[in-house]
Amino acid sequence: MSREQNVQAQQRLGELIAAKDVDHLHEVFHENVVDHDPAPGQAPGVDGIKQFWSDFLAAVPDLELGVETLVADEDNVVVVLTITGTHTGALMGIEPTGKSISVRGIQAGRFEDGMLVERWGSTDQLGLLQQIGAVDIGS
Repeated sequence: MSREQNVQAQQRLGELIAAKDVDHLHEVFHENVVDHDPAPGQAPGVDGIKQFWSDFLAAVPDLELGVETLVADEDNVVVVLTITGTHTGALMGIEPTGKSISVRGIQAGRFEDGMLVERWGSTDQLGLLQQIGAVDIGS
């Protein structure tokens, strides 16, 4: 695959999430995608990815992903994102607070034949929990 095809697949992923269209994530993620950083209890493969995004979008339905930087080669795409929205649904067992969130995340994906076959990622989960008032690490 070319760098451009991988970037197009990554952009399609962003479009699907922005449209809250988790049912079509299989267009970007291989059925047996290996998620090296799954959420607690996340099922394997694309079904686990779909469930994660379904749950997250239910908790933060006005979610927006802002791409800060993207680096790609013939096999990989790395994207740094700002994730913003409002906590209006249950999130990780935490009832809705109505508070706004803005956290940074990063995802690295390895592609084969235009599909994400492996992903690694991290989001500022502590920052998110602080912003919704679930944790206080002091001043």
